[in-house]
Amino acid sequence: MERISIEQAIRELGKTVRVAGYVHEFRNLGKIKFILLRDQTGIVQVITRDDIELNREDVIDVIGDSVKSDIAKAGVEIKAKRIEIISRVRRKIPVDPAGYVPTDFDTRLKYRFLDLRKAEVRRIFEIKSKIINSYRNSLLKRGFVEIHPSLIIGAASEGGAEVFPVDYFERKAYLAQSPQLYKQMAVIGGLERVFITLPIYRAEKHNTIYHLNEAISLDVEMGFIDDHRDVMRILKTVVLEMLDSVKDMVNIDVEDIKIYSYEEIVKLLNENNVHINIGEDLSKEHERKIYEILGEELYFIEKFPTKIRAFYTMPDDDIYSRSFDLFFRGLEIASGAQRIHDVDMLERALIDRGLKLEDFDFYLEAFRYGVPKHGGFGMGLERFVMQLLRLNNIREAMLFPRDRTRLIP
Repeated sequence: MERISIEQAIRELGKTVRVAGYVHEFRNLGKIKFILLRDQTGIVQVITRDDIELNREDVIDVIGDSVKSDIAKAGVEIKAKRIEIISRVRRKIPVDPAGYVPTDFDTRLKYRFLDLRKAEVRRIFEIKSKIINSYRNSLLKRGFVEIHPSLIIGAASEGGAEVFPVDYFERKAYLAQSPQLYKQMAVIGGLERVFITLPIYRAEKHNTIYHLNEAISLDVEMGFIDDHRDVMRILKTVVLEMLDSVKDMVNIDVEDIKIYSYEEIVKLLNENNVHINIGEDLSKEHERKIYEILGEELYFIEKFPTKIRAFYTMPDDDIYSRSFDLFFRGLEIASGAQRIHDVDMLERALIDRGLKLEDFDFYLEAFRYGVPKHGGFGMGLERFVMQLLRLNNIREAMLFPRDRTRLIP
């Protein structure tokens, strides 16, 4: 007999069903035993007269009749005809999946496979899955092509020093901070609209609730644009569809995303007694204050000073660039821009940042054979999920997070 989910078994009233899962609770009342059986879809009460003793989190397989019950929480219980013990718990459980005993955060992450048995933790990753599928589907129906560039690169993709070096035979290599250079090269090569879903790596020695050393980046690059606003329109559409995809699981209602200039935001902060000079980047304190002032769930800030953006960002004038960030409840979740498409300008930008042209020769070569105006964005999936679900720490949004101290499990 084929196993079905507990959710389905509850609907199969009056039928013989086979379910399997974890023992959530066990009560021995002598002649009759009550088992609360849990799988990913829910919990059902199982009753049996068998001479059986079970521990919480033992794994069992049950065949029985799904019948109406006035006392079971689901209104249905399974009268067991056969119970097979698949696996017994052999040690004291360090994380309580039932949630009766609180567990500190580090222990939860150490025993993530047990933490994942909690319904509220599983829900994070079910929502994350729906979001990433919505991102993919939204772009596919707009003519984007999914690509998979290498994560082993020969030069720091954003010019910084915060990269993980790797042994690559007799040469120096790094784990990619971003797929930026390669997605640009794909667009230059004729794949006019591309998107990527892959890990990125940043060797920053931080210990904050907002950062991971390995994260999932949702990247887009598109050619033949007029300016950065074309990219912003795509990002806005995709994000609103991502939110719509989980409206049955999360209570959030956003119909539009307003745009503010960096200059407007600096003025607004100073008017609210938060000092910042033109040319300074926004700190976390600034971001929190902006959210407090604006009171909007999602908003764009555009035209940041060129000197605080990546070297490949297209200037708009002598001070500002054709760039933007997207903020969700006071936290930057996406960043993008129109890119420089003129090779001479790109070389000057690299030199101005103190970077060696020879380290980027493979990249610069692509700009010597005709380049369309292009731009794109990168969005942090875990940051998006963290802000959407109001999680306390970004590590909650990563199944097995990597930070400065955590390399296992």
